[in-house]
Amino acid sequence: MLKSRWELLPHGADIGVRGFGSSKEEAFEQAAVALTGVITDPNSVAAKDVVEVTCEAPDDELLLVNWLNAVIFEIATRKMLFARYQVHIDGNRLTGRAWGEPIDENKHDLGVEVKGATCTELKVAEDPDGGWLAQCIVDV
Repeated sequence: MLKSRWELLPHGADIGVRGFGSSKEEAFEQAAVALTGVITDPNSVAAKDVVEVTCEAPDDELLLVNWLNAVIFEIATRKMLFARYQVHIDGNRLTGRAWGEPIDENKHDLGVEVKGATCTELKVAEDPDGGWLAQCIVDV
């Protein structure tokens, strides 16, 4: 079975986020963990409070951008960081949950602020082994 994971990709002045999973939903979850990884170490964030997130888009790629931008919105407006995500995709609609805690500069070693997910290097695809990839560049 494919182990879900995430990674960051260097990209000029911006940063790429990439999630891998055994399902499309898991790849979206891991891309969001990578998004957290741009800001701070996800392992430093306690999954205390849950926030509901929903979005829609006409295709999987734009759904990923909308998902990540919805998470960025929650980070900015709630002044929270998230450590764990759960995603359910039904057609063009995504319902998700993000677990995290308020930003604490004494606890969280903060990196850069993420301004938004972009369509640059945007890809959501299933590989021949049945694993999924979800990636894009985020503006920092």
